[in-house]
Amino acid sequence: MTEPRTLRIDIWSDVMCPWCLVGWGSLQKGLEQLEGEIEADIRWHAFELNPDMAPEGEERTAHIARKYGTTTEQSKAVQGRMREAADKAGVSLDYEGGEPEPTGMVWNTFAAHKLLTWAGEEHGPVRQTALKLALFRAHFNQRRALGDEAVLLDIAEEEGFERDAAAAALASEEWGRKVRAEQQAAWDFNITGVPAMIVENKFMIPGAQPAEAYADALRRVAEKTAA
Repeated sequence: MTEPRTLRIDIWSDVMCPWCLVGWGSLQKGLEQLEGEIEADIRWHAFELNPDMAPEGEERTAHIARKYGTTTEQSKAVQGRMREAADKAGVSLDYEGGEPEPTGMVWNTFAAHKLLTWAGEEHGPVRQTALKLALFRAHFNQRRALGDEAVLLDIAEEEGFERDAAAAALASEEWGRKVRAEQQAAWDFNITGVPAMIVENKFMIPGAQPAEAYADALRRVAEKTAA
C-alpha cells in the first residue's frame, strides 16, 4: 500500500477572524476526503486584522459596521451568513455559555500571536494547533477577553503549557520580532486577507474555501510536486 503524501500547509490567520475558523473546518473536511492519500503538516502564522485596536477592544457588530461601512442591520446579517458557513464547515461561532449572552468583542491580538509563534517554535506544530483551536474556542464560544494577557496565560495553562514559560514569551521582545517577521512574510507572499494557506511554500489557497475545493487544490499540488 502506498503511504499517504504529507504536504506542508502554512496558514496565515487571526484568532479574531471567523472565516479563518470556517476555513480550518473546511480544510479538515477536505483532508477527510483525501484520507489515505494526503496528510497535512500544518503551521500557523501571524496576521493582525486590527493592529491598531485599542486595549479595551470594540463591540463586534459595531466594529464590522465601522470597518466595512455598513449599517448595524447589515453587520448582523453578515454575522448570520458567517454562522451558516461555520455550520457547513463543522465548526461553531456560537456562544456556549448560559444566559444572558455576553457582548461579542474584537480585541488586539499581537500578544496572542506571540504566544502562538512561541508555541510553534518551542513545542511543535501539533501543540501550536491545539493552542490555536483553544484560542478560537475562547473567543467565539466562550467570549473570553483575548486582549488580556492573564486570560491568554490561563488558556495556555489549560492546554498544558507551563505558565511561567508562556509569560516569559509574552514579555519577550524577541518573540515580538518574530511575529513582525511573520507579518512581513505575509506581505512578501502578497497576502492581504485571511485565511491564506501556502502549500509546500509556493502554492496559495486564498480565503475560506469549500471542503471540495481544498481537496482538489491539495491533490493538484501533490501531483505537481511529485518526485
